[in-house]
Amino acid sequence: MPQETRQETHRETLREARREAHGAPRRETAVYTHGHHASVLRSHTWRTAANSAAYLVGELTPGARILDIGCGPGTISADLAVLVPDGRVTGVDRDPGVVERARAHAAERGAANTDFAVADVNALTFPDGSFDVVHAHQVLQHLGDPVHALREMRRVCRPGGLVAVRDADYGAFTWYPEVPVLDDWLALYRRVARANGGEPDAGRRLLSWARAAGFTDITATAGTWCYSGADREWWSGLWAERTTASEYAGIAVDGGHTTADGLAAIADGWREWGARDDAWFLVPHGELLCRA
Repeated sequence: MPQETRQETHRETLREARREAHGAPRRETAVYTHGHHASVLRSHTWRTAANSAAYLVGELTPGARILDIGCGPGTISADLAVLVPDGRVTGVDRDPGVVERARAHAAERGAANTDFAVADVNALTFPDGSFDVVHAHQVLQHLGDPVHALREMRRVCRPGGLVAVRDADYGAFTWYPEVPVLDDWLALYRRVARANGGEPDAGRRLLSWARAAGFTDITATAGTWCYSGADREWWSGLWAERTTASEYAGIAVDGGHTTADGLAAIADGWREWGARDDAWFLVPHGELLCRA
């Protein structure tokens, strides 16, 4: 997408957010705050079924048909395919380029029981009851109407099947040492994400959203990512780069939330934190298994 078009999209998002604040209807689709910069995809390709869907793995059967919504580069999709050797995994994402990456990754892994397509969770094209499991990892936090999305996920799940969702909760992030500029980073990110129509503190809201969507048989749990040791520098480095070079950086500045100098100071803070031998960072997630 040309830079001018992206900027106009961001401006329209901000205008719509202001309209909603004055009583206009809430839209279903929000802007994906992170974008698909290399620093974002590095974190996405790190994700596996073991570190991102462990709460679901024990529920899978060999012949299960799985829909993986917001599949990104397909690393979780390919892992799930190994766990359902007699079944099939269909991965979908709104970004065509990312879908191509997922397709290539699955081919490299030899995951023949996979297929991928461009799709929007707000209006899935699959018939009712098409899947045994409908999975979405870090998706609902980026949607304007997560309750509608959960209803759509339930629609394409067979009766008795599972809808599985997992989302981080930014407001519950915690770290040490307490580098003050990381407080600025967190406040800025939450402000930008909400201006884009999403909800960064999604993890704590998942149960409420699922109940509003009509689910009654729900198992709610929590999981974490924890970065310390060698991976703390990886984590701090990708956030430093994301803060200054990704689509998120452009949205933050174009929306009037900060300046380029402000972003540079935050990136420096991330590097300062990551250079500490005692650095530790906790990312908590809400998790749900909802029986359709």
